[in-house]
Amino acid sequence: MADVTRKFTAVDSKAEMKEILSSVYNSLMVKGYNPINQIVGYILSEDPTYITNYNSARTLITRIDRDELLQELLRNYLENK
Repeated sequence: MADVTRKFTAVDSKAEMKEILSSVYNSLMVKGYNPINQIVGYILSEDPTYITNYNSARTLITRIDRDELLQELLRNYLENK
């Protein structure tokens, strides 16, 4: 197999990030996984195998920058507490 650099298109807006995260969450639910545990596992490890391929969820989650996602989650948590 040839060494090929993969390019991912990053998410530009918070709305798109939320839409992707919701889609990934729903895909994990449908497949019977605990979505929170799986997404946290992915965020901490950057291992995409925490996310199912169902409905292209794994491809979608890789479009979100993990640092930006963590910042937004923390900001949202603190503002809505």
